[in-house]
Amino acid sequence: MALKPVLEEAREKLQELMSRHQLGDEPVEVTVGTLTVKQAIGSPQRSDFALLEGREVMIEAQFKGSFGQAFTDRPQSFTGLLRDVLDLNLNSNDKRAIFVATLNAVTAHLNMVTGVRHCHDEEPETCAAEIAPYIQNNYGEVKVGLVGYQPAILEHLAGTFGKDKVRCTDLNPKNVGSHRFGVEIWDGISEKSELIRWCDILLVTSSTLTNSTFDDIRAEAASEGKRLIIFGVTGAGVSALLNLERVCFSSH
Repeated sequence: MALKPVLEEAREKLQELMSRHQLGDEPVEVTVGTLTVKQAIGSPQRSDFALLEGREVMIEAQFKGSFGQAFTDRPQSFTGLLRDVLDLNLNSNDKRAIFVATLNAVTAHLNMVTGVRHCHDEEPETCAAEIAPYIQNNYGEVKVGLVGYQPAILEHLAGTFGKDKVRCTDLNPKNVGSHRFGVEIWDGISEKSELIRWCDILLVTSSTLTNSTFDDIRAEAASEGKRLIIFGVTGAGVSALLNLERVCFSSH
């Protein structure tokens, strides 16, 4: 059976929450604004995070005093009611990011999720150091396919499992074909299927929720019988509502 698009599943869940808690009847304002790099990630020692290189930015939604964030390459401000967000046409990266950030803020407001704001300074490194042992302790000496080049995570995965048991894909042409920590970075489009077939565990950046690549990855992983784990703040609300496995050890 074909899987329903993940954000449409999340939209249905958000509709249920809005009705159950009567949020749609309140004049709730949702404001999304772009964060500066300093606000989003602080001052980590590494200089090769996507946020620091300017390829993606972080937007933040505010909902009744709670916050939610999402990565996007197409930031756009938005002010309106929650029902307006629910009605967005999720056919572009900017609209998907607004929806996902708002979903994170709403689920945080309802105490359904934690870790909806990005970690700062040396916390990304601390988080990355915990992800590899988490996978190893729960799933053993597996082959890990990393979707989305995140330098600290890749370094720790290669150090824990060995470079021959880790592969990585990315959408940034600057990274594709390069070798990082002994691992060649593959093309996230043309070599996605090969990565999924090869790995035991698929560790997927939650930015795939906003750049429209998650559904294909999830469907192919399910078809191949591969376990999928999301990482990052962007996927907080979606993971909580749809029972997707997520790791994000240092977010706020």
